[in-house]
Amino acid sequence: MLEYLSVGVVLKPQGLKGEIKVKPLTDDLRRYDSLQTVYLKNGEYKELHIVSRRYVKGFVFLKFKGYETVESVMPLRSQYLWIPRHMARKLPKDTFFIADLLGCRVETLSGDVLGKITDVLETGSNDVYIVKGGPLGEVLIPALKKVITRVDIANRLVRVDLTDMEGLLPNEN
Repeated sequence: MLEYLSVGVVLKPQGLKGEIKVKPLTDDLRRYDSLQTVYLKNGEYKELHIVSRRYVKGFVFLKFKGYETVESVMPLRSQYLWIPRHMARKLPKDTFFIADLLGCRVETLSGDVLGKITDVLETGSNDVYIVKGGPLGEVLIPALKKVITRVDIANRLVRVDLTDMEGLLPNEN
């Protein structure tokens, strides 16, 4: 498991006084209300202290201690903002961080390997796991309770039941 989780990506400077526009990578936009620090990763994790935050149309605007000019925040552009895992919110039962799902092996109930999860599409109604690297090529697996029978993050395994999902697998008769 990753020691740090990404909570946002810096899009651009905002104004002339060191504020940045961030695209949140969290389901809860107001998540930043409880954060006093975030981290940048440049080989090592560098702590940044948040001095102000505001929200506009699905984005968060942050100002960091020691970053007072547009020039000082320009190098932050396109950088991810991270938090240590212990600062992450506790997830409800049967809910997982996308970062933990990526790379998990996906198997059917009979043990057939479909590949590994390479991405997760957030569709609104349910997530869809993009599985690649198996004998069937790319497979899209809906993250539904009737399909996902087991998620074992420690062993990097997701087990799926495709018996009621006719047409889900490529080249299926």
